[in-house]
Amino acid sequence: MFRFFALFLTIQLALFAAELTKPVQQAVVIPFTESIAGLSAWLVKMFDPGVISQGIVLRDAESGFAVAIQAGCNGVEATIVLIAAMLAFPSPWRLKFIGIGVGFIAIQFMNLLRIITLFYLGQWNHTAFEWAHLYIWQALIMLDVLVVFLIWLRYLPRKQVIEDAS
Repeated sequence: MFRFFALFLTIQLALFAAELTKPVQQAVVIPFTESIAGLSAWLVKMFDPGVISQGIVLRDAESGFAVAIQAGCNGVEATIVLIAAMLAFPSPWRLKFIGIGVGFIAIQFMNLLRIITLFYLGQWNHTAFEWAHLYIWQALIMLDVLVVFLIWLRYLPRKQVIEDAS
């Protein structure tokens, strides 16, 4: 357990440090966040054609209300936590990569749901938007990470987990 926890923290530290560097921000995080805003706008346009995205901003053309997808709201940090947990846990590399891929998709699906619901909630009630943004969705995204990790653990071969843990 100590080995897992120490490795988990070390991997997290390395990934968060890398994420904060200017080259990674410019080459990966900002383009990724812009793509999340674009995908959110595309999904919303299926029901509401007056929505546009510009960079990291999702805006309602009629009301002018907009949300900017900032660091911490793009799913990158939640994904880092999941990656660190899966890499730190003793398991076959093939299953780690599958878990990370499926987990990434699950986190981004939940994050798209978060962005879209916050976009509409903010147009309805700013106080409710702030509360949901700061408390409800933060907890739900991290709960998603935990659930994905626990489901992944359940699919690991029993014998492998016991042998590697020894």
